[in-house]
Amino acid sequence: MSITDAYSSGRFGLSFELFPPKSPESEAAMWRTVDELMAFEPALVTCTYGAGGSTRSKTLDVVAGVRARHDVAVASHLTCVGSSVTDLRAYLREARDRGAAAIVALRGDPPQGESAFTPVADGLRYAVELVSLIRAEFPEFGIIVAGYPETHQEAQSPAADLENLAQKCAAGGDVVVTQLFYDNADFFRFRDACGRLGITAPIVPGVMPVTNYAQIRRIASLCKARLPEAFTQAFEAAGDDEAAQFEAGVDYAARQVEELVAEGVPGVHFYVLNKSPATIRVLEHVGLQRG
Repeated sequence: MSITDAYSSGRFGLSFELFPPKSPESEAAMWRTVDELMAFEPALVTCTYGAGGSTRSKTLDVVAGVRARHDVAVASHLTCVGSSVTDLRAYLREARDRGAAAIVALRGDPPQGESAFTPVADGLRYAVELVSLIRAEFPEFGIIVAGYPETHQEAQSPAADLENLAQKCAAGGDVVVTQLFYDNADFFRFRDACGRLGITAPIVPGVMPVTNYAQIRRIASLCKARLPEAFTQAFEAAGDDEAAQFEAGVDYAARQVEELVAEGVPGVHFYVLNKSPATIRVLEHVGLQRG
């Protein structure tokens, strides 16, 4: 099955994003999460790639492990950070050999402590260049590219950001998965703008159910995601009560996903943070029952 088949007419493309665990305990927890989420029969599971390739081997271990345990399509993230074209080709060969069906092609953020992205010698500067490399030399991969409902923080303008996305799709991007957002109106405006620009790739919303208010404020600050008033009020009402925060986050995400599904999105990509309870509650709320 190709990646675009996951979002074909009549099929809802559910996907989950993992990150490489850093300890034996967190790895065991991640595999429990994977096993629980597989009951919802996702079309795809992805795994992130650390800055500068710092988790390169672990990313591929996760990708290969998910594929072996559950026979589900898997995708590795890949960034341009810290890698020459030779390095990127080597990674792509290894990802292919270890069963990856797709690559999430990203430029990547500047390394910690640096304010601007600088490619290494014989490296790539833009995600579109990585997309072009994959399409030309590794055509067997599906290619997922990132979209930004609230505009990428380094973009000169929303129009320039959308044009960059159009270029990534024209270069070979099969599916657009968005950065997290908490106001569906931002996503719908983004989706409509993509359509007006002639982008025909499936636009898949990325959703992160929140269970810890302090954590999401940090994440939102890093990626410049706006936290709407209804969202902040729900969490402020929960105070420091962890159980109440969990319920507030599940309720907000469930209503968010419910509206997205009602408006005909081709699927939803969940940033699960290697945990399953919140995502499971949201999926069950919107009627996506375990198989």
